[in-house]
Amino acid sequence: MTGCMWLSASSDLIAKLKNRGASRVALQFPEGLKRQAAGIASDLKAAGFDVIVSGDPCYGACDLALDTMAEGQADILVHFGHAPVDNRPGVIFEPWQVDFDVAVLERALPLLREKAVGLVTTVQHAHLIPAMEEFLESHSHNARVAEGTPRTPLRGQVLGCSFAAAKATGAREILFVGTGVFHPIGIALATRARVIALDPLTGTAQEVSAEPLLRRRSAVVEKARGARSIGIILSTKSGQERRALANRLAEMAPGAVIITLHEVTPDELLNLGFDCYVNTACPRLAYDDQIRFARPVLSPQEFEILCGVRAWDDYTIDEIA
Repeated sequence: MTGCMWLSASSDLIAKLKNRGASRVALQFPEGLKRQAAGIASDLKAAGFDVIVSGDPCYGACDLALDTMAEGQADILVHFGHAPVDNRPGVIFEPWQVDFDVAVLERALPLLREKAVGLVTTVQHAHLIPAMEEFLESHSHNARVAEGTPRTPLRGQVLGCSFAAAKATGAREILFVGTGVFHPIGIALATRARVIALDPLTGTAQEVSAEPLLRRRSAVVEKARGARSIGIILSTKSGQERRALANRLAEMAPGAVIITLHEVTPDELLNLGFDCYVNTACPRLAYDDQIRFARPVLSPQEFEILCGVRAWDDYTIDEIA
């Protein structure tokens, strides 16, 4: 489904809802798609459904608005923009596909050194994987694409918290097709492969290095040394709760205390007053948002380094299996 194709695609969703016997429907959108809410809600109301829209922030399929189905408010939650990260009854996932001309991959060809190239992308572009494979094959590259996993069910799909599709290719060189640099940096740390990132919307291709991130993270770990109080963040979100990990980390330091949070914000952490935090919620919080936090926020692996049970040479990016 694309933004410009909603009217033709809505009949498919309506059929799914009727097949499930739904009458009350909740809709959830990530930030970039919230402007679609009014039109889609109107279509569904015209089809005879009662509709409510979750207006809370949403950061992925790990952040489902399950509260909308509490106390009979809705029979079904329709989550737009992502593929499922786990099995959730009562939820329909509607990925939002973004098309581009796969000929843009030509911009990445001069940077590719290997014949065998791992190919990965994000959920918005995963439907174009077959066309991208064909393009690379026609230009003398053997495209390696991994099958889906429970957390990344689409072929070649990576998330900011899961790079299994990149690791499964076994390639020494990986082509990431998508926007931003967090995913390719994560791929580089997770695979130790050479990573080329191609933004298909701007046509910009570049080799990505994880070294700047590692230097920043080293500084954060050093800043955390000597912390007298340590908060272990345990998310209450549907696909981020890693209780066993939080319990294990809390046992590694006598001053560590588990803190449950739904939204991890700079203000909340500042108000709690701990000297250091360890993040078991969305992995991107520690990497992307550190500049916003007044106190060090470590990944689980960085906390292991701080506690002396992991060496820097064994550094790896945090992922949710």
